[in-house]
Amino acid sequence: MKIVDPIIDTDLDAYVDGELTLARRVEVESYLSEHPEIAAKVMADMSIRGELRMALAGEGHVVRAETREAARRLERGLVYGRMLGSFQRVAAVAVLVATGWIAHTSFGAFTASEVSASTRPPSFVDDAVRAYKTTAVREEIKPQSATENYNPEEIRASTAIILPELPGGWRVTDAQIYPSEFGPSVEMMVDAGQDGHLSLFAVRPGNFAVKEVSHIKRDDVQAAYWQIGEVAYALIGNGKADEIDGDAKKLARSLY
Repeated sequence: MKIVDPIIDTDLDAYVDGELTLARRVEVESYLSEHPEIAAKVMADMSIRGELRMALAGEGHVVRAETREAARRLERGLVYGRMLGSFQRVAAVAVLVATGWIAHTSFGAFTASEVSASTRPPSFVDDAVRAYKTTAVREEIKPQSATENYNPEEIRASTAIILPELPGGWRVTDAQIYPSEFGPSVEMMVDAGQDGHLSLFAVRPGNFAVKEVSHIKRDDVQAAYWQIGEVAYALIGNGKADEIDGDAKKLARSLY
């Protein structure tokens, strides 16, 4: 038995336009004979195309100037639509090729690493890293004796964000509120003793979820992030990854 390629809309359009080979045209006609509803639509398209050609040629009963002008506008629209579709396909291919070339020349061949092979982290992690770097610069230039009054209840009242309970010995050295897409975010710099200086970032990401602590490295800093309900958290630092992850899990448990 001869295997016939499936008949798709592109084949039907080409049939109406008279662009099929004889063999493919026979296959389409056989398909239409088994699908009368589709055949009726194809015949209607062919009738419209025939009337259009008559209008453009000034033949038959379609002789009014406004009708011929409408036919010309329709024909131009059909041509432009096909050209646009072709340009869109070419542009899409060009973008894919250019993207692949740029990625290859900039980063080398696509090889898996600990970060690239893992799931892409939420966008709030990048916000947390930027906030950490901004606050770190401010920490370096302000007097050592300067500290911020940390009041978690006050922050909760103004931002509706619940902050985790800090372990004993941790000291808040700076607390700031930053704007974000779904409301204010909170970023705190803490002196975590032997674990060094860490940044705790909390934000509403715009969705409800419960996610365990995950880890990713961004530039020269380590980030542990998780989400409880409508609030997401990130603990940022430049220490060891396992230490930051351990601290993040302690903070997450304090929220339950």
